[in-house]
Amino acid sequence: MHDDVLAHLSHALTDRQEQGILRKLRTRQPGVDFYSNDYLGLASCNACHEMLLASLADNPQWLRGATGSRLVSGNSAFIVSVEDFIANEHQTERALLFPSGYMANLALFSCLPKRNDTILLDEFVHRSVLDGCRLSPGKKMRFQHNDLDHLENRLAKTPGKCWIAVESLYSMEGDFAPLGELVRLAERFGASLVVDEAHAMGVFGHGLVCDAQLQERVFATVVTYGKAMGAHGAAILSNQTVVDYLVNFAAPFIYTTGQPDLFAATIRNNYEFLKMNPGLREVLQNRITCFSAAGLPTLSATASPIQSIPFPGADRLTAAREMLESQSLFAFAVRSPTVKAGSERLRVSLHAFNTPAEIRQLTDLLKEFHDTE
Repeated sequence: MHDDVLAHLSHALTDRQEQGILRKLRTRQPGVDFYSNDYLGLASCNACHEMLLASLADNPQWLRGATGSRLVSGNSAFIVSVEDFIANEHQTERALLFPSGYMANLALFSCLPKRNDTILLDEFVHRSVLDGCRLSPGKKMRFQHNDLDHLENRLAKTPGKCWIAVESLYSMEGDFAPLGELVRLAERFGASLVVDEAHAMGVFGHGLVCDAQLQERVFATVVTYGKAMGAHGAAILSNQTVVDYLVNFAAPFIYTTGQPDLFAATIRNNYEFLKMNPGLREVLQNRITCFSAAGLPTLSATASPIQSIPFPGADRLTAAREMLESQSLFAFAVRSPTVKAGSERLRVSLHAFNTPAEIRQLTDLLKEFHDTE
């Protein structure tokens, strides 16, 4: 009955396999982690976990399931208190929790831009933003990555309300958005800037928007907790009006089961743990400096925990990844369609728990591999 559909699906999978870009689920392997987003090591930190367990022992009610969307039965006084805590930490008026950064971006971009609005997207912005825009009636236009002149040209030629979508630290390039210049440009043209801080949150304090004290000048910020914060979920940071609007009109919030209190407890716990252990960020920057000293070709900013090393083609990239894995070193090979064909790269994620010796082993092997090209 479904033979035609299955044949079509099978053909698409075979086509990807022949191109060498077929995705498969892989379980974690024992070895040195240069591929996860656990930049500060909180996801596997025993001291952080023990601090949470001590709080949980006094609050076993946190284990209760959410039971429904937050507008039905899934809200709690504790969840609200954690949102207030997050807003206070980031010195912003309100915070609204979501199960993931993907859901947060889907909510923002699906419901805020209207039919006569235009959303101007950095060409490398995260897929979750693009998917949110697909649900929006607004017009979508891209501008060249981090190119302020191209963005200014777009703004000058676009009538009506404009939204600008960027990441503060780009997940595949490992470079930074020029946030100060973007804010000034947005203000000049009356545009609303939305910043995804997924990979900057925790690594650079409470994110680069907060670090630069731009909270009042950025329309909304998305911070996520599944990366450097070692937890799960995300929050949209903005003012009371925006949060009230999302609660009323954002389908990804309205029709999604809320997070259990335990998720919110983990988020608050990890904020508190980082306050008590500020040296973790210094250790991470030391490890990034250690990597940069090797002088490998990279697309990324020197201070970034994401270091993307370009490779000429998928075959060479696969060979490099397999060479590292033979030495129990795990980095992530980024291929099309995640990035454009011809711009494949090895994405090296650096962590506070990576030792200088491990980093030197990695860089020595990659330099030797490049020398054989």
